[in-house]
Amino acid sequence: MDFPGGFDHPTWISGLSVAVGYGRILLVMFLALFLVPYLAFSWL
Repeated sequence: MDFPGGFDHPTWISGLSVAVGYGRILLVMFLALFLVPYLAFSWL
């Protein structure tokens, strides 16, 4: 499947950058809100 214009267009790059940045933020929030408290209370 060939997309018109290819993937080197600035809109594709910016869209993928937004998705990657959003995923990183979600990962950090997940770690801070769920994993860190779980580890803190499991050691008590």
